[in-house]
Parts: sequence; structure tokens; C-alpha cells
Amino acid sequence: MFDISLRNAGLAYGDNQIFRNLNLTLEGGRWTCLLGGSGVGKTTLLRMIAGLTSGRSIRTQGEVVCGDGLPLQGRIAWMSQEDSLLPWADVMDNVTVGHRLRSRSWFRKKKLDTEVKEQALTVLEQVGIVDKACELPQNLSGGQRQRVALARTLMEDRPVVLMDEPFAAVDAITRLDLQDLSCQLLTDRTVLLITHDPLEALRLGHHVYHLRGKPAELTDAIIPPGQTPRSLDNEKLMMLQGKLLDRLRHSEHDEGSRVHKGDIQ
Repeated sequence: MFDISLRNAGLAYGDNQIFRNLNLTLEGGRWTCLLGGSGVGKTTLLRMIAGLTSGRSIRTQGEVVCGDGLPLQGRIAWMSQEDSLLPWADVMDNVTVGHRLRSRSWFRKKKLDTEVKEQALTVLEQVGIVDKACELPQNLSGGQRQRVALARTLMEDRPVVLMDEPFAAVDAITRLDLQDLSCQLLTDRTVLLITHDPLEALRLGHHVYHLRGKPAELTDAIIPPGQTPRSLDNEKLMMLQGKLLDRLRHSEHDEGSRVHKGDIQ
């Protein structure tokens, strides 16, 4: 796997400077988690890494560099908070939407190749909803819909996965299950996860950052102990969550404060 480095990144919408001189390295094959308040620029940072920031009123600076020297374009899968399932398409068609669009099989009314269909069934089995392959999204629960979205992400088979609060809309138990499942199925991928939930970041992240301030800046990395996904029975993890919650709460009111990795152990 290769590292991804965001170097001296800056972005502004007109006169509104979101961040400047921002540096971040995503370690290859690891999960990097990013916390921050609403509107601080987390999704904007995600979109900049993906190469999706453009427009007349947008000014950017800096570069995204891959450790293997190759472009990042074409090597990213994206999973957002909204499942974005096509309501008229069944689960199988939603999971294979990327393949269908690239091959124009929908426009030509072609059936899926046997190999692609078998791959999709395998992925649906991995996420636990192979029995829902012919169902429409309207017949699925929120947790099942997110499992379809995860399966669609896996079908893209990209080495880098950008996740924008993908578990925020489901209940607490389903959220834990999806965290565990994603951690298992995205092993050896380079993952950047945006979340508002400190416990989620601490359970899944090898490195946890807090984006804060205006213009926004990144704190030093917090490196939680133990293997992911970390157990809720881990007393050190729960203590760390409490300290991080306290830091996050106070930093929203005091942009001059700064969280260092030495502050939280």
C-alpha cells in the first residue's frame, strides 16, 4: 500500500478561507479518522483529496501526492452519509451501478456479465444481505440500506476509501455492527473517515485528528492503543473518549486552544 500526502493545502470560497497550509498524511493500509464541528471544512477536505473542488469562486493551493508516484485519480471509492441508492433499481443493480455506468449496460439494456454478478453476490453475502438482492431500497431498513452502500463501495475495489459520516443515520447498535463490518472488509485499504463521534473515531482509527478553527487547522494525531475495531470493554478507550469529548467541547468555544498528542494518552 502507498501513503497519501496532502501538502500545504489551502482552499477558499471567495473571501472565506476554509483552511490554509494544511498538511496531512494518510498512512497506507490504515484508517485515519477526522473529527470536527459542523461547517469547519471536513467534507471540503475530503473533496479536495478526491479532486472534486473546482469552480469560479473556489481558490485552492497545495497538492495531493501518492507514495508510489502515481496519480490518485481512479483509485478512490466514496461512501457518504446518504446511501444515495437509486429508488427504481433493486439491490443488485445498486451494488453494480459503477460497472453498469462504465460499461453502459443500462443504456444498451445488457445483462450483467456472469463474473460481475457473482462478484456482487459474494459482496452482498459478506455484508449480510444477499437475500435482499432483488429488493427495492424502499423495502429495506436504514441499516440494510447502508449495508448496500458499503457493498457498492466494495464492488468498486479501490485501494483508497473516503467515508463521509457513513454511519450517522442509523441506530447505535446498527452503527457498532457497521463499524465492525467495515473494519473487517476494508482491511488493507487506506481509509479516511469523517465522523462527529469520538468513540467511532477511537474504535476504528489508527490516527485520529481534530479539524478546528477558522481558517481550520489539524491537531496532532491521537494514536489509540490496541487493535481495531477496539472493544467497548476497553477501559483505556472509554477514558480516552471522555477526555477527547471534553477537548472537543471546549475547543468549539476556544479556537485559540490546541490539542496535542501529549494531552491525551
